[in-house]
This record gives sequence, C-alpha cells and structure tokens, in this order.
Amino acid sequence: MSAAIALAQYGMQHGQGGPFGCVIVKDGRIVGKGYNSVLSTNDPTAHAEVMAIRDACKSLGSFQLTGCDLYTSCEPCPMCLGAIYWARPDRVFYACTKEEAAEAGFDDAFIYKELDRAPTERKIPFIPLRIEASDKPFQDWKEKENRTNY
Repeated sequence: MSAAIALAQYGMQHGQGGPFGCVIVKDGRIVGKGYNSVLSTNDPTAHAEVMAIRDACKSLGSFQLTGCDLYTSCEPCPMCLGAIYWARPDRVFYACTKEEAAEAGFDDAFIYKELDRAPTERKIPFIPLRIEASDKPFQDWKEKENRTNY
C-alpha cells in the first residue's frame, strides 16, 4: 500500500493528475504501477487503476490478472471498478474511501446515480440507433470457431 500512496504523491506533485496511485502485485512482486495521469495525457480514462492494469497486463502478457492483488490509494471510481472486474484480480485493497475523495473534490456519486437512470433520462442522453447491420458483429462472434471468451 505504501507504494500506491507514494505513486499518488508523485503523480500529484509532478502535475500528472489527481492524488491517486495503484500497484498490482503477483507472487509478492509488483508487476504493474500507475498514477493518475489525466492532466498530463489529456485522457479522462488515465486513472491510477487503469494505468496499473495496463502496465500489469503488458508485463504479464495477459489480459487477465488472476493471481494478482491490486493496491490502490483510494476506493475505485465506477470506471475503475469496471476495469478491475474485467481484469479479474483476486483481491483489491484500498486506503482512502470514496467519501474522503469527495471531500477532496473528487466526487463520483453522480455517476452512480446516472447508472440507475434509464439511458434516455441521463444528463448525457444515450439514444439507441440501430441500423440493418447492428447485430452482425455479435452474430459473427457467436459463429467464430477460434474465439477467446473473456
């Protein structure tokens, strides 16, 4: 956890982004590191957990983090939570809570509320737009013989 917190401090002090850091550990060894890099990359998805997941997956040569533990300086936001579930680490340890993040100006409660709304009722409307070939990629995927399910 101390490595995750040190990365949070580093990223914040070097103008990378907010005060968030994350490390991923497998067999007692750090295999992935990340800190919030939203400001330096102009990438709203460059959160510490996402950056660490990308680093660990590259390091391990796998799109899944089975057998890994994720240590993050703060309880993950909804986007990072989704990324964590897709990556499938064994456990997640976090230091600060989302309430503490909100007190520091990083409040993601509105996103949780938006998820419960119907797509067309969200602040950013989500509008279904189907065309004739909309489901073709899914049909082709179901028929693909050498697909890797994940």
